[in-house]
Amino acid sequence: MERYTLGHHPSVLRTHSWRTVENSAAYLLPYLLAGCRVLDVGSGPGTITTDIAQRVFPGDVFGLDASESVTQQATQRAAGLGMSNAHFLAGSAYELPFEDNSFDIVHAHQVLQHLGDPVAALREMRRVTKPGGIVAARDVVYGSASWYPLLPGLEEWMRVYQELARSGGGEPNGGRFLKAWALEAGFTEVRATASVWAFSEPDEREWWGGAWAERASASNWGPDAISQGIATETQIQQIADAWTAWVADPAGWYAMPHGEILAVA
Repeated sequence: MERYTLGHHPSVLRTHSWRTVENSAAYLLPYLLAGCRVLDVGSGPGTITTDIAQRVFPGDVFGLDASESVTQQATQRAAGLGMSNAHFLAGSAYELPFEDNSFDIVHAHQVLQHLGDPVAALREMRRVTKPGGIVAARDVVYGSASWYPLLPGLEEWMRVYQELARSGGGEPNGGRFLKAWALEAGFTEVRATASVWAFSEPDEREWWGGAWAERASASNWGPDAISQGIATETQIQQIADAWTAWVADPAGWYAMPHGEILAVA
């Protein structure tokens, strides 16, 4: 059964709220022109969505997420920013509540890796994109992440993350499949690139590693891994402790590669 592995615990939303166009969708910047109509699939707390809305104003931007409560939070955030052209609604990536040829750009950040049928979702994104418009997607390749120091608990974290993500129907290394998925979805013009997140400064380590230490022990991530026999309580605690140690180490460094596609509808 398809399941969003990370859930919507505050530790998850805190990291999602860091995301902007510049740090998470820079490859899309040349296409974000004033007046564009944009759909952001899997918009989460809406930080990328509202950033897009600022850049394409007065064009309307719609953020769609599976969680009703998260879309409500995003709506409140957009209202606080005075973003009258940013709109949020709950829905499924497999059944987008829009007519054919509705958008200049359809964007999805860290979404396809969590779906059981990413090709079907891309076909649906293509349906609502105008001819000649762009479907843009970016996903991490978790298995190619790298870090220092080489703590055993972080190796265990990677093992648990990979197994748990796949048990939920997803592909945690989705970034490497994006171009292949787009071609299978019927796109014939696909530009594939890559970019990297890197965290090393003290505030960056606290933001990333601190959030993961909390996720392991307080969100549904750890309990789900335990209930499915992927990890024990002791192993989950070792993972949380390893992230805490990584945050405290001045030599701490972490990098995550991402695949990106710009597919022409």
